[in-house]
Amino acid sequence: PREALRMHEAALDFAIAGHGDKHPIVAACYGNIGIMYQSQGETDAALVQHQKGLEIYIRVFGCKSWRLAASYQHIGNAYSAQGEYANALRQHQKSLEIKRRVFGCNSVEVASSYNNVGLVYTEQGDHENALLQH
Repeated sequence: PREALRMHEAALDFAIAGHGDKHPIVAACYGNIGIMYQSQGETDAALVQHQKGLEIYIRVFGCKSWRLAASYQHIGNAYSAQGEYANALRQHQKSLEIKRRVFGCNSVEVASSYNNVGLVYTEQGDHENALLQH
């Protein structure tokens, strides 16, 4: 895992050198680094990286890109791992709203977001709301 993280960090350095620090490729690199930190249980570091990527995506695409939805989803996952369920729920709901706009209500992407919202409710012990989402 550490070697993979090092490779993602090198990719980030190359992306910044080639495109500047406000390019979607740079945002994707931050997201990949965040995923690596999350996989190692380093949720605070993961949140920092995902937030950096999200800020770039917002600057570049506004509030309508599926890329934002993916970032919100990853941020929600990190908050869930920390037990911060209210924050996780907010992030997953943001992801869901964007996916509905971008992909339509009957897409696999939207279904995945409903599942993520349901999982947060399940983690909180709110099985009634979890069933409504799944």
